[in-house]
Amino acid sequence: MKDFLKYVGATVVGLILFGVVVSIIGVMSIVGMIASSEATQKVKENTVLVIDLDGVMQEQANESFSTKLMGSTGLGLQETLSAIKKAEGNENIQGIYLNAGALEADMAQLEEIRNALENFKKSKKWIVAYGEIYSQPCYYLASIADKIYMNPQGSVDWHGIGGQMIFLKDTYAKIGIKMIPFKCGKYKSATEIYTEDRMSEPSREQTERYIGGWWQTICQAVSKSRGISTDTLNAYADRVISLEDPKNMLKYKMVDGLLYNDQVKGTIKKLLKIDEDESINQITVNGMCNVPEKEHGDEIAVYYAYGTIVNEEEPQSMMMSNHLIVSKKVCKDLADLADDDDVKAVVVRVNSGGGSAYASEQIWRQMELLRAKKPVVVSMGGAAASGGYYMSAGANYIFAEPTTITGSIGIFGIARDRSELMTQKLGVKYDEVKTNRNSTIGSEVTPMTAEQFGYIQASVNRGYALFKSRVAQGRRMTMDKVEANAQGHVFLGSDALQLGLVDALGGLDKAVAKAAQLAKVKEYYTANYPGKSDMFEDFMKMTEERSDGILDEKLRSTLGDFYEPFILMRTTSAQTGLQARMPFIIKLK
Repeated sequence: MKDFLKYVGATVVGLILFGVVVSIIGVMSIVGMIASSEATQKVKENTVLVIDLDGVMQEQANESFSTKLMGSTGLGLQETLSAIKKAEGNENIQGIYLNAGALEADMAQLEEIRNALENFKKSKKWIVAYGEIYSQPCYYLASIADKIYMNPQGSVDWHGIGGQMIFLKDTYAKIGIKMIPFKCGKYKSATEIYTEDRMSEPSREQTERYIGGWWQTICQAVSKSRGISTDTLNAYADRVISLEDPKNMLKYKMVDGLLYNDQVKGTIKKLLKIDEDESINQITVNGMCNVPEKEHGDEIAVYYAYGTIVNEEEPQSMMMSNHLIVSKKVCKDLADLADDDDVKAVVVRVNSGGGSAYASEQIWRQMELLRAKKPVVVSMGGAAASGGYYMSAGANYIFAEPTTITGSIGIFGIARDRSELMTQKLGVKYDEVKTNRNSTIGSEVTPMTAEQFGYIQASVNRGYALFKSRVAQGRRMTMDKVEANAQGHVFLGSDALQLGLVDALGGLDKAVAKAAQLAKVKEYYTANYPGKSDMFEDFMKMTEERSDGILDEKLRSTLGDFYEPFILMRTTSAQTGLQARMPFIIKLK
């Protein structure tokens, strides 16, 4: 019996060791495959850069282990701009092929890519766009192409910009919950989601201003490129021409031809001057990013900060899966850049609608310390509003795109009163003991007193005054002038320039050039921060990321139109402390 147990035990141990060895070999093989795909690439002669415009555009591509394993890192603005710029100067790249689809992106991202494509055309190289379905943001980019082709059964989505806001006041009331707002500024509309049943006039006014500005930008650009008047483009949108016969797209001059995929390949081969039986040399955005670029001169660091601003990173879950600006990490990173003598200036790329006021203040402080050692330039993306503007205000120089959403200088807090739910609807009874009059302040099961409301509002007022003082200091304004542009008012970048909230209009390239100028360096290269995460750590997180993503997709599928309200209700409890954030960030699709 002992021998039997000994042999069984040995067999089990052997199987476990075999499994471990196989797993290690498998991981090493996968890592090797990924490393091979990221190896330095050379561009063949007569090559076309293919840019896929399908999916959600992020500031940087998702480079986690799981996405690399699946062979796609998604769409990244940083990578797309880099690929276009490299292609412009590479003699082996003959043109760009825009593979159109259902692109989603914020307006400032679209402007930056379109400007990069326009600069590419100055090199006397061609751009061709083709797709089965063009989303509005995708068509905005494609309109810069020399030729736009569409599948004979395809469509161009063209209907203008609009949407609905969700209001949860009555939803909460049905279950006995009341949300109590504390805010500064008539334009600070983030609390309206929970306390109103429609948009306030100030909120409607500013929202109509910026979506109207976006649509005007789109129409003017398409009008110039396609030779169609803006009035006609608006008439097309009113009629929702995407639902018409695809042949009308040709008649309306929205496209230059209706071709099937094989026919487009023939068109590209003619541009490349190759025979029909020859293959087209192609390189992707990711491939182009692996084409080496000469690094000479001094380093200009580009630090990416995008997402909701928080003080500490909470455990990832399906409810908190978006990218975060974690103040503790950002502050450490900026401190490291300040101490790095090889870095001569720092460009901070901000794309955020805000978040924690406390966390925003900590990043503002670190930006001040960084600025004391070397020039700091902010490049605003789709949004640098509320907390996003807070952290930006102290920079030496601020760039925004004309369509960037910025400003929203204001603070709010929100408390939840569940007393009706607990005592009346559920019949829960409470008793309390306390040493002082307000010992139980913050309880959700007893109504707030007027005295307690006053104390909390005073705290919000102090946060608002601090925010304004940071803006006054950074922008060299009087407090009165800051107040005139504050109260939570959201502005387009073009309006913010006139008000002195930003210094110039432009994208990341102009911000880098300005940083070099302030640092008094003539030859320079850029390096992106934070650096790529460790591959082993990514691998360890892969299972968690995948399970969270599956759960989130199942929840979205199950709830349908109720998904967004559910997420809003779920995340309300996470908004602890004073908040400097916008109620929502719009991506065009």
